[in-house]
Amino acid sequence: MPLRTIAVFVAVLAVGAASAAEPLSVRIDALLDQKRADQPASPAADDAEFLRRAYLDFTGRIPTAEQARTFLADKSPTKRAKLIDDLLAGPDYAARMADAFHVMLMERLGDHPEWSKYLAESFKANKPWDQMIREILKADAKDEKAKGASFFLSKRLEHYGQQPVDYSALTRDVGRLFLGKNFQCCECHDHLFIDDYKQQHFQGLHAFFKNAALVSEKEITVVEKPTTEKTSFASVFTKVQMSTAPSVPGGKMVEIPTFAKGQEFAIPPDRKTNQPGVPKFSTLAAASVEIPVASNKDFVRNAVNRIWFVLLGRGLVHPLDLSHTRNPASHPELLDLLAEEFVAHKFDVKFLLREIAMTKAYQRSSLLPSGATSVDAKLFATALERRLTADQLFNAVNAAVGEKPTDALKAKFVKAYANQPRDPEDEITPSLKAALFVLHDEAVLALTKPKPGNLVEKLAKLKDEQIAEEVYLSVLTRKPTADEAKTVGEYLKKNAGKKEVAIGQMVWALIASMEFGVNH
Repeated sequence: MPLRTIAVFVAVLAVGAASAAEPLSVRIDALLDQKRADQPASPAADDAEFLRRAYLDFTGRIPTAEQARTFLADKSPTKRAKLIDDLLAGPDYAARMADAFHVMLMERLGDHPEWSKYLAESFKANKPWDQMIREILKADAKDEKAKGASFFLSKRLEHYGQQPVDYSALTRDVGRLFLGKNFQCCECHDHLFIDDYKQQHFQGLHAFFKNAALVSEKEITVVEKPTTEKTSFASVFTKVQMSTAPSVPGGKMVEIPTFAKGQEFAIPPDRKTNQPGVPKFSTLAAASVEIPVASNKDFVRNAVNRIWFVLLGRGLVHPLDLSHTRNPASHPELLDLLAEEFVAHKFDVKFLLREIAMTKAYQRSSLLPSGATSVDAKLFATALERRLTADQLFNAVNAAVGEKPTDALKAKFVKAYANQPRDPEDEITPSLKAALFVLHDEAVLALTKPKPGNLVEKLAKLKDEQIAEEVYLSVLTRKPTADEAKTVGEYLKKNAGKKEVAIGQMVWALIASMEFGVNH
């Protein structure tokens, strides 16, 4: 080998080694900057914008006025990293992640206390992501520590009256939510427009779940009938008969063991007690082994893509469930890097969230770069403004007004702001229903009435010149501009005879504002 070639090769190895030694957050920004080329990026968000964003992302609520005041006054250059670490270790992190991934995985299909408990405890313990999905797919009724995980399947196995179980929808949901691939059009033939998606992929996944059944909706108990043979299918176009055992798209078929007739069960069914029995070969257990593993690239990439979405508001592959060659990742090298690091850190969700939050991309302002009139969302050069989810908005409103959250009011917020069932909340569109809810709902309007210890009562006790700063910090997590402070002062002076009413209306106006309704 020529000496010059050897020198170049050694230099490349040295650069690679140096790059690998950098924190993941630095490597993420380097790949984003490389793709962005000469296009300008927004500057770093100011402390108030960053603070509100971090609280909403890691606690599901906004900070108190005192928390905001303390952070804004802190001059430490490491205060952002400290805040991220404090929030990840704080008491609200697990509940926030449980809310976020409940919405992502259940898509407003329903709720169950055991499921909520399972998610919260899993995130509190920082349970590895692959283990969580393994427990969700296995739906083992005998595993008391993971009992709530069964809700993902049990809800989708419900049927009413003569309506059969929608196994097709269950199969599609597994593909979409755990592999990032929507095989909806592949049940009866290969996809007409996406060459990557085959009927075999749908039918192979379907074979894992077609013999599952729900015994108790209340107890979320899932059972199985024995799987003794492959699934037969044929394209509606070619009519060619085919068959498949359970299989992950692109993977090998799971071998279906053969048992003598009557020997299929490890625990035989008991007609006297109406117990369905436990088969020796469980396709759900097979799914839990085949799908959530490091060697399944679709599973790993889908996981990091969805975690990226939670903080950045858009997936590297977007929509999140349409990964294929005609819709590639905006940054393929970055998606691969995140996947590799996620596996190397044993599917540690907190690790990945922290590294993403430490990036310049996450900490950028939502204001456009100087001279720009628009941004390309795929470049992540400007922080994307996102409407708060129903859960975030509910928590933020209660935090702002100083009220204790109630399940009844949360149900109202979900009804007004959440998307329809099975409509992914990767984009939340403003609606007339939501606007009317804020304008007229008595429970919402009651939040702006003075009560012992709430924001309106607190503000009413302050001097007029102190109110503007306190209300803006409490509701919008920032200090008012000079013009805003002047407007508040003039408004209070004009309504001096009805101060509490005026303050309540001002709090309502800020809560109903677009600024409050988005994550920045």
